[in-house]
Amino acid sequence: MSSRRLLSDAVALKALAECLSTSAAVTKFDEGEEREAWMLAHAFGDLEESFRKFLEDQLPRLTEGQLDSLQIRDLLLEIGEEFRHILYHIRDPKFYRYLSDERND
Repeated sequence: MSSRRLLSDAVALKALAECLSTSAAVTKFDEGEEREAWMLAHAFGDLEESFRKFLEDQLPRLTEGQLDSLQIRDLLLEIGEEFRHILYHIRDPKFYRYLSDERND
């Protein structure tokens, strides 16, 4: 798996936000000074970091078979906190709020 981060710096985040800001589907969620394109770019940067942490660190440790039962529990709780962070960045942008809208179920 590549460990090359796509959104590792301000330049990459700015470029993504500028790209996203060209979409009316994104900008329709702008409110006052809050720009949805920037919200999405920030969320994607944090999501990339969280997914990499899970895939490149936590999941390998879990699958190596070297942990005792307490270490497994601790790692599962650590993964849960990473998932909480992921859920936050999925729910926070207005663009993706439909994913948790109960009316769509």
